[in-house]
Formats: sequence, C-alpha cells, structure tokens
Amino acid sequence: MSIVKINVLTVPEEQRETLEQRFAARAGAVEGSDGFEWFELLRPVEGTDTYLVYTRWRSEEDFQRWMEGRAQTAHGGEGAQGDRPKPAATGATLWSFEVVQQTGPQQA
Repeated sequence: MSIVKINVLTVPEEQRETLEQRFAARAGAVEGSDGFEWFELLRPVEGTDTYLVYTRWRSEEDFQRWMEGRAQTAHGGEGAQGDRPKPAATGATLWSFEVVQQTGPQQA
C-alpha cells in the first residue's frame, strides 16, 4: 500500500498568504513525479498556526527519489543563498505513515 508524508508547518498569521501563494506558484512541481499519488495543502481553521502539507506516494523509495531530485534543484546554483526569499514557516516537522486501510465513496 501507499505511504503518506505530512509536512507540519508552523506559519505565523502574517505569513499565511505568502505560504499559500508560494504553493500556488509551484503548482505542477510534484504531479509528474514517479510514484506521486496525491497532494493537499491544509489551512488551519481555528486555534492553531499549523498548516499540513499532505502528500501520498506509491512507496518510500518514490518519495526519497523525489526528495533527492528536489534537493538537487533547490541547491543547484539557482542564485546565491541571499537571493532566496525568507521562509514563510517558522518551523517544520515531517510525519510519515503507511496506509493500512482505505475506502472511498460507494459507487451507485
């Protein structure tokens, strides 16, 4: 079965719009990756400053290949370190899960 990676981002209220705009601007960046199955950016509704970035992958190996490719691109000399925008999140934690059961809507 698939694996799920949830990036837990602490985002101050004044940075929420920035974070959402950055994710919107990179739409399509992960969809073509081998083994990619699903993405969702979850905005907090009340009582927290935590965003969840949900991705689902065919396997841990597929996720790791994507991470290695993404990291190479991010550090491949695309401008000096000082040219990069300040992160919108003040903290991040990666949660990992294996899908052990799943269901969907009943088909009529």
